[in-house]
Amino acid sequence: MRIIGIDPGLRALGWGVIEVDGSRLRHVANGICVSGGGTLAERLLRLHRGLSAVVAEHRPDAAAVEQTFVSRDGAATLKLGQARGIALLVPAQAGIGVGEYAPNAVKKAVVGVGHAAKAQVDHMVRVQLPGVQVAGPDAADALAVAICHAHHLATAGRHAAALLRAGA
Repeated sequence: MRIIGIDPGLRALGWGVIEVDGSRLRHVANGICVSGGGTLAERLLRLHRGLSAVVAEHRPDAAAVEQTFVSRDGAATLKLGQARGIALLVPAQAGIGVGEYAPNAVKKAVVGVGHAAKAQVDHMVRVQLPGVQVAGPDAADALAVAICHAHHLATAGRHAAALLRAGA
């Protein structure tokens, strides 16, 4: 199974693609879609086009998006929410199911601690995907989201198998 993780951002939208084979994870690709300057609409369009190209090239089977961290700055949170809308829309347009995870859930799945620092997340992504060349912090976060989704899918699969064995 191929999973794309997405770390939404209006300036830089991180993405990371991994393959899952049982309990084995393998890095496929990662990068950052940069919105550049211009109006909000133009920036969102660039993010949409960039992420659409990534999805078309790597053809993931599943997607996962990090949920928005709400700050005190309402305008900034709203703009981030619009970028997050692009992160949800692009996989949905491709017919791909999308999981959503809180930042603390991603950190806990990858590092083991829900309040881990960015450096710890980056380190554990590199440990779990040996040899990976990470395009930047946003791409590392996106790979962490993909790893989190892989762990949750595996848990759901084990749970479903246990229910079948129990006759439920």
